[in-house]
Amino acid sequence: MTAWPAFSRQEWLFSLKSFAAAMLALYLSSRFGLPRPFWSMMTAYIVAHPLAGHVRSKSLYRLCGTLLGCAAAVVLIPSLSGSPVLLSLALALWVGACLYLSLMDRSARSYAFMLGGYSAALIGFPLVDAPASMFDTAVARTEEIALGIVCASLVHSIVLPASLAPSLLGLVDRTLGDVRRWAGDLLSPDTDDELRARLAQDRRRIATDITQLRLLATHVPFDTSGLRWTQYAVGELHDGLAALTPSLSALEDRLAGLRDATGGVPNRIARAMAQNSAGLGADVSTGALDGVREAARLEGADRRNSSWVRSLNIGVAAHVDELVAGWRRCHALRVDIAAGLAGHAPHPTRGKPSRPSVLHVDRGLAMRSAFTVVLSTCTACAAWIFSGWRAGSSMAMAAAIFCSFFATMDDPLPGMHKFLVALLWSMPVSAFYILGVMPLAHDFGMLVLCIAPLFLVVGGYLARPASSLTALGMFFGVAGTLALHDIASADWVSFLESNLALFAGALIAARVTALVRSVSSEWSARRIHRATWRDLAGMAGTAARPGRALARDAFAGRMLDRIALLVPRTAGSAADHGGQAAQLAMRELRLGASVAVLQQQRHLLPETPVRELLVGLERAFLAQATESPRRLDALLPVIDRLLALCLASTACEPAVSALVGLRRDLFPSAPSELQP
Repeated sequence: MTAWPAFSRQEWLFSLKSFAAAMLALYLSSRFGLPRPFWSMMTAYIVAHPLAGHVRSKSLYRLCGTLLGCAAAVVLIPSLSGSPVLLSLALALWVGACLYLSLMDRSARSYAFMLGGYSAALIGFPLVDAPASMFDTAVARTEEIALGIVCASLVHSIVLPASLAPSLLGLVDRTLGDVRRWAGDLLSPDTDDELRARLAQDRRRIATDITQLRLLATHVPFDTSGLRWTQYAVGELHDGLAALTPSLSALEDRLAGLRDATGGVPNRIARAMAQNSAGLGADVSTGALDGVREAARLEGADRRNSSWVRSLNIGVAAHVDELVAGWRRCHALRVDIAAGLAGHAPHPTRGKPSRPSVLHVDRGLAMRSAFTVVLSTCTACAAWIFSGWRAGSSMAMAAAIFCSFFATMDDPLPGMHKFLVALLWSMPVSAFYILGVMPLAHDFGMLVLCIAPLFLVVGGYLARPASSLTALGMFFGVAGTLALHDIASADWVSFLESNLALFAGALIAARVTALVRSVSSEWSARRIHRATWRDLAGMAGTAARPGRALARDAFAGRMLDRIALLVPRTAGSAADHGGQAAQLAMRELRLGASVAVLQQQRHLLPETPVRELLVGLERAFLAQATESPRRLDALLPVIDRLLALCLASTACEPAVSALVGLRRDLFPSAPSELQP
């Protein structure tokens, strides 16, 4: 940040609003006589975001987390102040437990749990030597933080508020466009390498977009525009788009199966594809897919075709039906969102809240992160206790905060090192302000003029994703030093001690993280795949308890989340390895959809073979989860026998589609004739 920055209009606007909110919080804190007014200023920056809905969301959960952390500090510090070892262990365990809960809740609420953890360390450690003043200090910290939160929420909500609506609607329309593009590529009569590459891009793009849509949707209730009244429609639209993905992937696979079995797509379907290869329109019932559906139904009823080809055609028709129904639902929800933004009431049958999405969580990695923060905090506390360093509390605070802040990364070390470098650069700036500038600022106006150049520039860099981490390190170094020091009595000795303690705590956190927590992207990808196989085993292993089977849509949402997690973790490891990982994940997504349909239709199927198939699938999936795969040859005759039985009944067409999916995904090189 040596050259004078050329910020965009939006970056300057964000920086100015953040600075105005921080100065308002600083002024009110000073007027109210709070002991550390710079805590309010720092909080106003921490909750700042270019979108007003994000600010209000972070503000609410930060306030909840601060109250939780203050309560923990008030209970633990006075009770255990006579035993430094027990107190250190108790605070470290509290931070670890809160971090674990934060990592297990991948929503905006996770911020409250993380804040509840390290707020206790932030408030409690400096007051270990003065437990009698714990309650008063905790109340003062809560008031200062709450004041910063209120000021930030007011300024960002009133002064030219940036609504979430343009970003979210743009993402929704882009995702709907991805669906149209994928379906259009499926209907293309071409089968060249360029088409296959486009299909692979379609799969990865729609998974990423749907995951981003879910993340944005968590902030919809806090938006400043009418978008907040459409939160249920946004949630339903996300679920509907997630449900479309296995249908599109299965349709792509069934068309590929027809090409493998017959040397090409049947003539009826090929003519329909050639006529409708332009893609989807708004009215899907008369759009591009109707001709393909009718042609597939005719081919599935044609007795001149083999049983396997008939089954594939029935599968094509079933998935086209799903796609048409899903597209209608998504299009209607998009209309509802537009109507809600215009101030109209939602559709009476579509105004109910959707089920909360169950996303991928790694309990083992969350526990490992919690153990890392406990070990780092205890190590810093041990160095503090045995050295008797009076600034050691800052070391323990920094260890707890650093481990919590970077816990969501596979390998936090690069981010920690970048943050440490920014902290080092902030030390001379902090010294200049605390020891040189602040003693000369005799009124509030002079103080604002003194700190404006630095914080306006840092605020502009905070608005840029590429430089936000470095800017955050610089901001925390300067603002944190201002918040922790008594400006009137600051001197070189106290300044150097506190800053060296902060740096030492961050260094301890980085070293412990390197030893205990850092994992490779490949390691995380393997754990994601194992979690998928365990889910599939749970879906297949409900032969006696069909009511406990995972819902198909919920599994689709979780699998799309896993695809979005897998692609960046595997993209750089080998040539096209990211594409292969996404393709394997799509196969697992199709398997889950097939097992879910089979569970729903099992009451229409012969009891003995369907139970035998489900038990065999459960064992095979569990073996995959333990990375000890077993041969599945014994399952192929069971699947083929069920297929032959289902083909004789028109009431079992969904089961035919599910069995075709299992056969294609588990036995891609199986013969083109059923072998019951």
